[in-house]
Amino acid sequence: MFIFVLLGFTAPSITRRGTLMSALLNLLPHRLSQRLTALYFTVSSFSLQRRPLTTQQTAMASMTVTKIPALKDNFMYLVVCNATRQAAVVDPVEPDRVLEVARAQGCKLNQLLTTHHHWDHAGGNETLCERYRQNPDWGELTVYGGDDDRIGGLTNRVRQDDAFTIGQLRVRCLSTPCHTTSHVCYYVEGPGADEPGAVFTGDTLFLAGCGRFFEGTPQQMYDALIGKLSALPDGTRVYCGHEYAVQNLRFGAMVEPANEDTRALLEKAQQADLEGRRALVPSTIGQEKRINVFMRVHQPSVQAFVGQSTPLDTMQALRAAKDKF
Repeated sequence: MFIFVLLGFTAPSITRRGTLMSALLNLLPHRLSQRLTALYFTVSSFSLQRRPLTTQQTAMASMTVTKIPALKDNFMYLVVCNATRQAAVVDPVEPDRVLEVARAQGCKLNQLLTTHHHWDHAGGNETLCERYRQNPDWGELTVYGGDDDRIGGLTNRVRQDDAFTIGQLRVRCLSTPCHTTSHVCYYVEGPGADEPGAVFTGDTLFLAGCGRFFEGTPQQMYDALIGKLSALPDGTRVYCGHEYAVQNLRFGAMVEPANEDTRALLEKAQQADLEGRRALVPSTIGQEKRINVFMRVHQPSVQAFVGQSTPLDTMQALRAAKDKF
């Protein structure tokens, strides 16, 4: 909590004043704000009772995704092409833990996918790059991310619909500015036409929620959630950046108390232990359309809750309500 004390916040006020906190941090030089943020996450992680950070894995025909818990509630992801054993990691804030998992799986890790510059996602980039410089036999590490000098170790700046491969897996970049100006989601597909893809959404789309509008507008989040992510196939698995299930589902149940899908998943999340809540990720695009109020801003029930009549005004009012929740 040290960073919040420095900025004049007390613990109960942190979630209500996140936007102001971000604005204050943005006034500081980037490296200083990153160091303060790193200090906060380090202290908050060690202040928790130590819990086993077991990985969870989803095996598909062409790819295997391993979810690696980090810090307090972050997720890192190791994405492996089953045919070639080529691999990429998404947001490796704890790089040595990532390398440990990659070695255990016997894959060749040479790509890093950054969703956005915040320390709890990109804070491990430079350390991981240094590990590769120290071990030239590992090959080069290619670091993808949005066009943003705040992303450490960046080698390949990507824009909307830029594409690359991880072995035989196809990756398409989705530009989703709002949480940060350069936020990128990564949609990964295998060569098989019948296999559902996976999308790594960082802090844009969560299970039953979305990220704060720190550096963007309601229109940008609407474009990201409704225009781009909702357009993906319903079976697409959604791998988000944090475990926020209970809080998000409680808010959704308040907005739409008659939504049976939300109530059922909330009950499941509340009854689960930490590992059980983590296991709720991945969600799917289809599920998010049913339970995520930020992807349901066209619904009369959601509009009525905030007293608005257009999807865009609903998006703005809904985020303001969630910030105070």
